Amino acid sequence: MLIKVCGITQEEQLRELDELKSVDLIGTIYYEKSKRYVRSVLPATNHSNKVGVFVNESCENILNISAEHSIDLVQLHGNETPIACKRLSEKLKVIKAFGLSDSFDFKTLEKYQDKVDFFLFDTLSPEYGGSGRKFDWSIIDQYYLSTPFLLSGGIRFSDAKELRSIKHPQFYGIDINSGFETQPGIKNIELIKHFIDELNNE
Repeated sequence: MLIKVCGITQEEQLRELDELKSVDLIGTIYYEKSKRYVRSVLPATNHSNKVGVFVNESCENILNISAEHSIDLVQLHGNETPIACKRLSEKLKVIKAFGLSDSFDFKTLEKYQDKVDFFLFDTLSPEYGGSGRKFDWSIIDQYYLSTPFLLSGGIRFSDAKELRSIKHPQFYGIDINSGFETQPGIKNIELIKHFIDELNNE
C-alpha cells in the first residue's frame, strides 16, 4: 500500500519522513487559502517523491513551481480540465482529486481516464480538501475504471484495520494529513510511524 503524507510545511519534518523510507509520497500545498500553504522552498527528497498540491492554478505556474520546488508529481484539487491534466502529464505524474459524496457519479471520471496517473478520493468540502472528515468508504465499491486511486479524507490511526480490509483491485494507497497533526502543518511523526506499522500488521 502506497503511503502519502500531505500538508508538510517544515524542512525538518520533510527530512524525517523522507528518512523513514516507508513513506512513498510527501505532499506540500501551494494553495494560498490552505492552512498548510508552503511559502518557502523545501529541499528535494532522497527516498520519497514530492507531491505539489494545487487548486485551479494555471499549467504554466504549476510547472514553474514544480521545477523550483523539486516536485515529482502534481496533485490537482480543483476544477482542472482533462486537457490541463493531459498537458501536465507530459511533464509530471498527475494525481487528480475528487470530493466524494453519497451521490457521486463515477462516470464523470471517464474523461480523465487516460490523462492522469492516479485518482484521489477525498471528502467533498468547499475548501477543496483538508476538512478532516471521512466520507462513506463503501462508495468506492461503485468505482469501475482502471486508473488506480488513493483514499483520503479524515484518515486516523484507528482506521488501520479497516484500510487493510479494502480489497478493491484499483485501491493503490492512502493520503494522510490532519489526523496525524498536533496543529495544521505540524505532523506527529511518531504517530505516523506507529500507523504504518499497524497497516503492515497483517
